[in-house]
Amino acid sequence: MFDLTGKVALITGSTRGIGKAIAVAMAAAGARVTVSSRKEDACQAVAAEITAAGGEALPFACNIGRKAELQALVDATLARFGQIDVLVCNAAINPYFGPALGVSDDAFDKIMNTNVRSNFWLCNMVVPQMAGRKDGAVVIVSSVAGLAGNGKIGVYGISKAAELQLARNLAVEWGPHNVRVNCLAPGVIRTDFAKALWSDPKLYEQLVRQYPLRRIGEPEDVAGAAVFLASAAGRFMTGQTLVIDGGGSVSGPENALE
Repeated sequence: MFDLTGKVALITGSTRGIGKAIAVAMAAAGARVTVSSRKEDACQAVAAEITAAGGEALPFACNIGRKAELQALVDATLARFGQIDVLVCNAAINPYFGPALGVSDDAFDKIMNTNVRSNFWLCNMVVPQMAGRKDGAVVIVSSVAGLAGNGKIGVYGISKAAELQLARNLAVEWGPHNVRVNCLAPGVIRTDFAKALWSDPKLYEQLVRQYPLRRIGEPEDVAGAAVFLASAAGRFMTGQTLVIDGGGSVSGPENALE
């Protein structure tokens, strides 16, 4: 049920962290994958790693904030593999930390355009050919930041909440064509993106006390859920948000006390 043999997966932001783990996991499950990020050498390195493990990968550099580059990414994937069965929208940015009152217009626009508009563009580029075959799965990597207020990364959270609604809307629009669209909402994962939250030992100790599993996540913890949503195992799931946070979102503050 988790076999992706014969499938083609396009994964943005897939040269490190969660995106790379998803690319490696999907390739291991049998998918041919397109590895993409802004740096060509990083794309080449991950593609080589996948190929060395017996998989097949196309490296393609792309800045997701540029519509023409996104279209080139889609076109290159279709030219190489003939179709796209799985789209994973993982790439995102967060250049601002602090209360909403302090964010500049430029930073706000950059966050919303990169995290939301680019995914909107990409889905519109990819999903119609999925619908034409009556088969496809989209996985948007959102965040638990989109599920609750936050005084430090609230603007980022707004963009992540918008992704949840994007998935719901697309699920309704494309469900009749057997295209499924779901979100993943990871908690704190050990990636460079979240390094400020886990690299300090004291802060890390405070953080994990809020998680019933008493640890933060690893990129591979998210990758398995992405394979589930992309495969036949998740064939009756659409428009949903799967939270992967070690139980942090269901644990009250009293549970951090020992």
